[in-house]
Amino acid sequence: MIHEELRKHTTVAHQQLEKLVISQLKTIRNKEDYASLLKIFYAYFNCLEQAIRPYISDEVLPDYAERRHAISLANDIKGLGEILTGLPEVTVPPIDNTVKALGALYVMEGSIMGGTIIIQMLARCGVTDGISFFRGYGSETGAKWASFVSVLDRYINEDSEQEAIEAANQTFSHFTNVFLQ
Repeated sequence: MIHEELRKHTTVAHQQLEKLVISQLKTIRNKEDYASLLKIFYAYFNCLEQAIRPYISDEVLPDYAERRHAISLANDIKGLGEILTGLPEVTVPPIDNTVKALGALYVMEGSIMGGTIIIQMLARCGVTDGISFFRGYGSETGAKWASFVSVLDRYINEDSEQEAIEAANQTFSHFTNVFLQ
């Protein structure tokens, strides 16, 4: 199964990014701090979604429109009373086919899997608004993940597996770089 290979071969990059995100989460003291974190996510996800868009059709992923996360992040930021300014500069990996787009989307879709833990961390510091992104798909999160994994398995084979893994690793790496600015 390709998702198992993706997880295995992106573990180091995933852990590096996760460590930075958790470190940032631990510094949140108020909604302004939280909005600053969301702006990092928004800047990156918005740019990445634009890069992916040409290669993910309804035929590839029928519910792709429901999986667009930048809009959730923008709404969360606005819900916290902030505006979409002061965004960090970001770069994303080159995406020029469906396999690379799915490798990058693997990172994006996976980012909401730990949302429940993040919501709990935020609640401890009094932040309970602006959490729709981390809430993910709610009770449908598991089903949405399973559906996405089936798409990965359908479109990525042994011949294209390395290309997807490289795109996922680059996606993690570029996102990590935003936190290191």
